Amino acid sequence: MKYLRKITLAQLPTPLHELPAFAGKLGYTGNIYMKRDDLSGLAAGGNKSRKLEYIMADVLRQDADTVITCGGLQSNHCLQTAAAAKKLGLDCHLVLSGEKPGNINGNLFLDMLTGVRIDFVPRPEREYRMEALADVLRKEGKKPYIIPVGGSNALGAVGYVMAMSEILRQFELMRIDCDRIVIAASSGGTLAGLVLGAAIGGYKGKITGISIDRRSQGRDAFPPKLAELANRCAELLEVEIRLKAEDFELEYGYLGAGYGVVGENERHAVRMLAESEGLFVGPVYTGRALGALIDCIKKGKWRKETICFWHTGDMAALFDYSAELL
Repeated sequence: MKYLRKITLAQLPTPLHELPAFAGKLGYTGNIYMKRDDLSGLAAGGNKSRKLEYIMADVLRQDADTVITCGGLQSNHCLQTAAAAKKLGLDCHLVLSGEKPGNINGNLFLDMLTGVRIDFVPRPEREYRMEALADVLRKEGKKPYIIPVGGSNALGAVGYVMAMSEILRQFELMRIDCDRIVIAASSGGTLAGLVLGAAIGGYKGKITGISIDRRSQGRDAFPPKLAELANRCAELLEVEIRLKAEDFELEYGYLGAGYGVVGENERHAVRMLAESEGLFVGPVYTGRALGALIDCIKKGKWRKETICFWHTGDMAALFDYSAELL
């Protein structure tokens, strides 16, 4: 396997913690662990820092001076991109979905503290606005670099191929026989990288992605997209493994009222983890995925398995949802 150039942005390895009180509160007889990528160390933490280590190395290789990316108002990816840009002395432009809110809180507040330029646009216009911004910057003599939503391209997925190697080593050292890894899935780069990393590393358990966004709900469209992304990543790494759509296991039944809309699923999961373990998950990604894990266990879908829930960050978004969560 070819090792690609990266820069250090995250504090790795991130911890792997058991959640005995949470499992007990749930009445679950198996073991539940949490991979703490919320403690990755870049900005408020989260999974995007692993992707950005490779993407930002490419930004510097191309001698770009400005990065442009997009996401939701409380995007963890956008915050970590802004922080990485500032750390590396780059300009940064964020294109965020929706209108500028009257109450600035959570990740958006932290975005603004970094001093990056922020454009608020309707969600369908994000890609067009990024391209338009890049054109303007080129005319001004700048060298912009567009990072896709979630950092979910083949280069970003490399970060989670390596993350799979990291956790397999932790499983070995801690003598954990993990049956299932559960993770939120939206733009797809994290899940694609993990499943490819599992194939490379020989992990025999299941990896279950929880679709948290209507963009990724299509049972026909999303798995082929994941396979394509994973295979482009495999090409970068010069490995011969190729994945198919059926290599990806997904749960689609937890979309609620839509992306970023807090319902009882997220509310219950956020409070249950906080009350049992003193740990916090945001309501948009990790809270929705954790709610799915709780529901699958309660329905008897997963019995006596050793499960690892991958915390991908977004805790800072909690502060923008206090009214819905309390």
